[in-house]
Amino acid sequence: MAIAEAGSLLALKRRARKINRVLAEKYPYAHAELDFTNPFELVVATVLSAQTTDVMVNQVTKILFARYPDARAMAEADPAELEVILQPTGFFRAKARNVLALSTRLVDEYDGEVPGRLEDLVTLPGVGRKTANVVLGNAFGVPGITVDTHFGRLARRFGWTTSDDPVKIEFDVAELFEPRDWTMLSHRVVFHGRRVCHSRKPACGACPVASLCPSYGEGETDPVKAAKLLKYELAPGNEELLEKLLAETHRAAEIRMESQRRPG
Repeated sequence: MAIAEAGSLLALKRRARKINRVLAEKYPYAHAELDFTNPFELVVATVLSAQTTDVMVNQVTKILFARYPDARAMAEADPAELEVILQPTGFFRAKARNVLALSTRLVDEYDGEVPGRLEDLVTLPGVGRKTANVVLGNAFGVPGITVDTHFGRLARRFGWTTSDDPVKIEFDVAELFEPRDWTMLSHRVVFHGRRVCHSRKPACGACPVASLCPSYGEGETDPVKAAKLLKYELAPGNEELLEKLLAETHRAAEIRMESQRRPG
């Protein structure tokens, strides 16, 4: 039994790592799609990203951080003013409370700085493991797997886990990859989920990992029809944006911001 289990885990690990390699080739420009310049901005942006889009959060945080640039300024913010700024993100009253409480805790216990340890981050108001791993991986360079709805969906479709629980998914997937790959794996899988492997209509016929995916066929398998389901830079008509991202991967976040600012 142990040999059979070890063999099947090895096969799963090999296929998972091959999927990661293919996604790395497909999305060499994958990156955190929340705009930030320091750990404080990233932790606040990630807290605000619940139940809304990164594009919306980026629009709001541009205004938010211009007015409240650090934890001390945010801790002293007027709650009503904060709610007005955060309103477009949804659930703005709860988010305003969390951001105020988070900033106050940072000032009181960490001298206004965001701690760089998982065990400290998860004690902060509004911060769970997902947010903590986002901050650690992208602001501190500490490997972490970020399980959002896209990552969880694709991890199940790829056969990496059978769980719906984010913590269980995180640990199941962590067994398949080296820690050094965790942060970029998270970006690539989320990119793929947003662009190709959609929740309702995955574009199976346009998927670069179709031959490796046990869930192939859940979505549209006709290549022409599937191509019409692709989003963002992969969508028909966005060839120029894709070409730019591929040519200047080091400027991916900047190019994305520019494209989102353009009307239409």
